[in-house]
Amino acid sequence: MSPAVPEQISLLDGIATTRAIRRYTSDPVTDADLEQMLWAASRAASGSNRQPFRFVILRDGPNAVSARRLLGTSFRTGWSAKREADGYRPSRFADSMQHYVDHFEEVPVVVLVCLERYRPPSPYEGASVYPACQNLLLAARALGYGGALTMWHLGVETELRELLGIPDPVALSACITIGVPAGRHGPLKRKPLGQLSFDDRWGRAPEWLGSQ
Repeated sequence: MSPAVPEQISLLDGIATTRAIRRYTSDPVTDADLEQMLWAASRAASGSNRQPFRFVILRDGPNAVSARRLLGTSFRTGWSAKREADGYRPSRFADSMQHYVDHFEEVPVVVLVCLERYRPPSPYEGASVYPACQNLLLAARALGYGGALTMWHLGVETELRELLGIPDPVALSACITIGVPAGRHGPLKRKPLGQLSFDDRWGRAPEWLGSQ
């Protein structure tokens, strides 16, 4: 049974409120809902419509348990290094991140999003896999779940490949966690469009923009 969804939301409302969720309840993600999320992810655009994205689902199988241990260690190491390097002070974000990495092994679902390469590695290849990641997160939001996309799996990439049988030509592009939010979704805080958009040439803010 899906988690309670307070109301049906439009696509634009979903986009406006799909924030990174790093605290989860112990409630499971149902098979049907996970399938729906993966279906949405598989609808994403990709170069030449080759659909090179692949999804390795880590739940409670023996390989998944071992992979979660590897990932948990890598995530804690990654956050500790980032926190020190970037000088994060105590804050809601820092507390949320610390809780996330400390309880990583308890996350209901972990999805390793992979890219099955059909050409040599390219700086542009992410264009054929990251739209699928966003579709997955939006579908999770629509179904009452939450998720977060991370990259700290790269710290144990070699070990994950060996454990999960992922061949070398396949790129491990992202690690997404999914679960029922312990808190709630809400409006995102982003820079105003006037700082992000240019009209006719670089640096010229569009005069026709409203207050968004």
